[in-house]
Amino acid sequence: MYPKEDLIHYRMDRARETLEEANLMYKNGYLHGAANRLYYACFYAVLALLARHDLSSSKHSGVMGLFNREFVKPGRIPLEMGKFYSRVFDARSEGDYADLLSEAEIEETDLDMAKRFIQSIEELIQE
Repeated sequence: MYPKEDLIHYRMDRARETLEEANLMYKNGYLHGAANRLYYACFYAVLALLARHDLSSSKHSGVMGLFNREFVKPGRIPLEMGKFYSRVFDARSEGDYADLLSEAEIEETDLDMAKRFIQSIEELIQE
């Protein structure tokens, strides 16, 4: 088992690295891959936040539920960020399981929003 601080640091590094992967994939037209990496960038940041508060779940839906209950609903994370996280979860699922993924389901603005999402979580972790 890793010390909690090391785990949090690792997950945040992973979030930033995965966001870079999403950017590269999007710019090169790999929309399915970009949707996947965009979601995982946010997911790793949320995992870091949950670890900071000694919370965890073994399922993606459980992670989302904890995030919404503990951080979005009480207003510690803006509602728009909670909605964004849900939307990238849906886009990732669509990208992983659907035959077609349109560019409208992942946009360049999503990459900027993901960057703000990760920064917001990093600020909460540092409180």
